[in-house]
Amino acid sequence: MGRRVVPHLPMRPLWRCRNCGAEWPCQPARLSLLVEYREDRTALLLYLGGLMAEAREQLAQLNPDHAPDLHGRFLAWARVRD
Repeated sequence: MGRRVVPHLPMRPLWRCRNCGAEWPCQPARLSLLVEYREDRTALLLYLGGLMAEAREQLAQLNPDHAPDLHGRFLAWARVRD
């Protein structure tokens, strides 16, 4: 019997990885997203932007006194580099 593979997906509303527990998107999730969207970086950025807005709202509900900067976590790494 094989070991069950847990994908690197966000655990809402905490926005931690279901697999490794790191802040999502964790490094394996980023790599997977870059592969999945390798032909359309704009679509990846739009997708991540929507998730960032969702995360901001949910994290603010959990901790109203702390507004994390999510840009680097969700978008900066996915931009096309010159």
